[in-house]
Amino acid sequence: MTAAPFLTVFAGRRFGTVPAAVVAALAFMPLARIVLPAAAADAPVVPPDAAQIDGWIEQLAAPQFAQREAATRNLVAAGREAVEPVSAAIRQGDFEVSSRAVEILRELLAAEDTDVAKTAEAALEAIAESDDGGVASLAEATLDFHTLGLAEAARERLEMLGAIITEGFLPSGQRGLQVLLNASWVGTTADLRLLARLRGVAQVGVHGVRLDETGLAVLGRLRGVEQVQLYGTGAPDAAVAALQQKLPGTKVDVRKGGKLGVAGMPAMGPCTITHVQEGSAAARAGLQIGDVVQRIDGTPVANFDTLTELVGRRGPGEKIEMEVARGGQPGIEPQRLKLTVELGGWD
Repeated sequence: MTAAPFLTVFAGRRFGTVPAAVVAALAFMPLARIVLPAAAADAPVVPPDAAQIDGWIEQLAAPQFAQREAATRNLVAAGREAVEPVSAAIRQGDFEVSSRAVEILRELLAAEDTDVAKTAEAALEAIAESDDGGVASLAEATLDFHTLGLAEAARERLEMLGAIITEGFLPSGQRGLQVLLNASWVGTTADLRLLARLRGVAQVGVHGVRLDETGLAVLGRLRGVEQVQLYGTGAPDAAVAALQQKLPGTKVDVRKGGKLGVAGMPAMGPCTITHVQEGSAAARAGLQIGDVVQRIDGTPVANFDTLTELVGRRGPGEKIEMEVARGGQPGIEPQRLKLTVELGGWD
């Protein structure tokens, strides 16, 4: 059997500082899976007792390679019961034992039993945050490798469910992943949890997808996200407020669902239209590039942000009255228009 990756590098060494280059390389080494012997179909599953587990841990330092390998396989097979004693063994100071113990926890991270995987992950996080030198570095590299794998799998799953994931810049200049859930999304609230596994998410847009308190709570677990767009989600106001409290540094843009279909320069006055989306409510009403929106339902519109806020309070199918100035030039008064616009919805 091929030796585990940790032991290929560190076999025979005592505990010490692991060079950064070695840890970095370790994170991307292919995992040598430990193949467990198949049990008979009718054989009862008897969990090992504490004495057996302690005996296997002692054998991790056995002089014979075969004994060390057998002990490693048995501890992986023991599952959750082995996590705590294996974690304790890591702190014994013997790097052969420590590196094998980290390898065991690494295997348990991939367990089909999510409870076992979470327990192993928590143990590795505690080791990574400790001052145990080289073994802490190994635990951190293991977690990074595991997280990277989860991120890749999560992205594949989200895209299969209809999420649109791209990479680019936000108006703030931050670069990162932009995730859009719109009419093509066929996932469930449970699938939204995959968003937390992605790395470097800067913006999440939910357009026309219904969200309840549970869905918003899932979004509240995102960290480092700069903007969350909630357009036509039907999200309760109290749940949106709770989301904003969980993400204090994030701009949460909430719109009831009405869509005008124009673009302009944010935070700059006057509210000049720079783009009209083909087939949108604005196009059907006759809005044109260069039009300056002055009022909506009698409320003055100072800039494009004000326009966005006022339209965002209305839902699909609702009508708004717009006052627009068109074609003004020096010495020539612009044409004053009043348009009735029936808002569309977010796709």
